[in-house]
Amino acid sequence: MKKNTNKSFGRILLDNKSYLLVGVIAVVAAVLTAVGVLTKRTPVITPDLLTQIAFTMIMVVSLNLVVGFLGELSLGHAGFMYIGAYVAGLFMYYTQDIISLSLLRFVLATLLGGLSAMLFGFIVGLPALRLRGDYLAIVTLAFGEIVRGVLKNITVGEFIKSPAIGFNIKDLAAPYSKYLFLIAFVLVLLTLFCVQNIVKSKHGRAITAIKDNEIAARAMGVNITYYKLIVFAIAAFFAGVAGAIFASYTTVSPSIFDYNYSIEFLVMVVLGGMGSVFGSLISSIIIVFLNVQLRSILTGNLAGVKNLVYALILIIMMIVSSAPKLAPLREKLNWGYVKSKLFKKKQPNAETDIQTEP
Repeated sequence: MKKNTNKSFGRILLDNKSYLLVGVIAVVAAVLTAVGVLTKRTPVITPDLLTQIAFTMIMVVSLNLVVGFLGELSLGHAGFMYIGAYVAGLFMYYTQDIISLSLLRFVLATLLGGLSAMLFGFIVGLPALRLRGDYLAIVTLAFGEIVRGVLKNITVGEFIKSPAIGFNIKDLAAPYSKYLFLIAFVLVLLTLFCVQNIVKSKHGRAITAIKDNEIAARAMGVNITYYKLIVFAIAAFFAGVAGAIFASYTTVSPSIFDYNYSIEFLVMVVLGGMGSVFGSLISSIIIVFLNVQLRSILTGNLAGVKNLVYALILIIMMIVSSAPKLAPLREKLNWGYVKSKLFKKKQPNAETDIQTEP
C-alpha cells in the first residue's frame, strides 16, 4: 500500500509563512519605490519605516532564539546591536577611499559588525551563561550598560569628535539608501533561514530540551554550556548585523542603546509568543508602526502623553493575548485552527490517494 504524501501548495505556503510575509512586504515595497509611489514623503508608510521594521525583525528573532527557544533571560541585546553599529560605522568610514563600491563596503561592514558582536557575545557568555534566571538577566543588563558607557567616552579622530553625540554615516550610504529597506529585508530572510534551520535541526532539539528540563537534558548527555554559548553567540551576531543596518539608517548615539531599548525588544518577543518566529515578525511590525505613528501624531504638548498611550496599548494587547476568557478568540486566530479549516483532512480515495498492488 502506497500513500500519497504530497503537500498541497496552500499548505506549503502556510508552513513557510514567515518567508512569505517578509518576501511579500519586500517585493511590494520595492515595486512601489521603483514606480515612485513609495517615497520618504509618503504618509504613514515610508522606506525609513520599512528599514526600521526590518532591523527590528532581526533583533527580535535573534533575541527569541535566546529567550524563547533556550529559555534564558537576556536584557543586554541592545549592547550587541551598538557594537555592530559602531564597528560597521568605523569600517565604512575608514575604507571609503579603499573600497569604492559602496554596497560592497556595506556588506563587508555588516559582516564585520556581526562578527564583532559575536566575539563579545562569546566573551560575555562564557562566564555569564553558567548563571541562570535573574542572575543572568542582571549580568547581561550590566554588559549592555558597560558597552554604552565605554563607547560613550571614546573619541576616534575626525570620525567621532563627540562620542556622547555619536556619529552619522548616512552620506556614505547614500548610493544605496533608497533601497536600504530592500537590503535589510534580504538580511531578514537570511536570519530566518539560519534561525529556523537551527531550531529544526538536532541541535535545535537539544536547545529545546535545555529549556524544558535542564537536568534531564544534562542526564541525556546534552552539553548545556556548549549549547547556551552557541545560541548566545549566534543571537549576538544577528544583533550586530541589525546594528550595521541601523548605522546606515540614522545617527548612532549612545543614548539610544540603553536598557529600555533592550526591554522593548523583549516586549516584542513576549507579545509575539515565546518560541514563535512568525509571532516575532508580526509583533515587530505592530510595535514599530505603533511607535512611529504615536511619535508623529502626539507632538508639542502631547509628546509627553506618548509613553502613556503606548503603555496602555501594550497592556490591552497583552490582556488579549493571555486572558483566559479570550482563549476561544485566540484559538480561532491560531494558525493551527486556520490550517484545520482551510485544509481539512480528506478521506482516502481508492483511485488517487491509495494504490493497491495485486
